Amino acid sequence: MKYKVTTPPTNFPDSDQRDTRLSLFKKKNDKNLFNLVDAENIKLSGSRVHVYKYIPSNDIDDVYQESRQKTIAHEPVTMWAHYDPRPVEENLTQFGVEMQIDQVFVFNKSYAENMLGEAIAIGDILEPEFQDMKFEVFEVQEDSFEAYGVYHLLVHAKLLRDSQDIHNEDFFDRNDQLGGYQR
Repeated sequence: MKYKVTTPPTNFPDSDQRDTRLSLFKKKNDKNLFNLVDAENIKLSGSRVHVYKYIPSNDIDDVYQESRQKTIAHEPVTMWAHYDPRPVEENLTQFGVEMQIDQVFVFNKSYAENMLGEAIAIGDILEPEFQDMKFEVFEVQEDSFEAYGVYHLLVHAKLLRDSQDIHNEDFFDRNDQLGGYQR
């Protein structure tokens, strides 16, 4: 059937009389439905992100009061996230060239906790599948639609510049022949 400009529009039932059992915005519907649709929307509009979990350790350096050997999981968990890729900015300042790129990743909280077994935490490493960059998480915020039971994780991450391949470093000290440590 061919349609012309003069073809009358299809008659839809009046929206007030229509029974919408699967309406996302009915509070009496299953809250998990809206959550599943939200996770699917993030899949459709986002991309795959490899998440390398940070494994906390108790070896705190006495001088710097921080853990000098950050342990990262070798195997990533592939998840879906929505974010807007940004170009890397290299600004010339009085201290030299500074690279600045802060990225905000949006995850469905239920989906992320289901995939990881826990929430995304500060120190985790994120690697978008189509970019050759890794980001370190420095802040995690929770955004919510509480009436519908949907929670987002807004994960703020900065470009990881220390090492392109953080997993090939040997984090364990070995004695050399002179009694020092090799790295």
